Amino acid sequence: MAGIVSATGRLGIGIIGAGKVGPVLGAALAGAGHAIIGVATVSEQNRERVKAMLNDVAILEIPDLIERSELVILAVPERELSTLVAGLAATGAWRPGQLVMHTAPGLGYSVLAAATAAGAIPLAVHPAMVFTGTSVDLVRLRESYCAVTAPTAVLPIGQALVVEMGAEPVIIDEADRAQYAEAVSTATSFSAAIVRQAVALLAEINVESPSHVLAPLVRSSVESALAVEQ
Repeated sequence: MAGIVSATGRLGIGIIGAGKVGPVLGAALAGAGHAIIGVATVSEQNRERVKAMLNDVAILEIPDLIERSELVILAVPERELSTLVAGLAATGAWRPGQLVMHTAPGLGYSVLAAATAAGAIPLAVHPAMVFTGTSVDLVRLRESYCAVTAPTAVLPIGQALVVEMGAEPVIIDEADRAQYAEAVSTATSFSAAIVRQAVALLAEINVESPSHVLAPLVRSSVESALAVEQ
């Protein structure tokens, strides 16, 4: 990483994708002292999110963003990741020693192979939480865990970035990434479906603010279920 990370250890960070995840992670890392170089996005809604979360950080074209960044965060849908990385590699965009981190739950660092072949350092970091794309997530992030998958030699870098974001790192092996994603998806989709069903049942009998009524019950039920496994 010589010549890529500044002498102070602070990174210039570029973010590709400005959905609910990218700007939040950028804000968390900016809060730790890193510099957000820019964000690449084409959606007007996402531009507004960048403005709200990152104080008018520059919107840049992807090639310019990568050229200027020491850490590139790929906060794009999982299905788009492989094509994006390979396409950028074909243009010679990736640089030796540059950190490249994606946030897809079901993929490890091997999906970044095209960038790694150009000398980039691959990291797969997924925050195990549901994002709103607002500042509320910065609080939730401090109570969350992030799955970190990377080559052994650079695992400490991924772990350090997670700690700087305020979360707790948990190492997931490359071969276990799909099962990790299944666990996260199961917990998220199952709990959301059951809560929606319960809210609808209370609404049918005209209970006011059913979500507020159920909130303490849901929290305590989840805490009890998790306590059994500890």
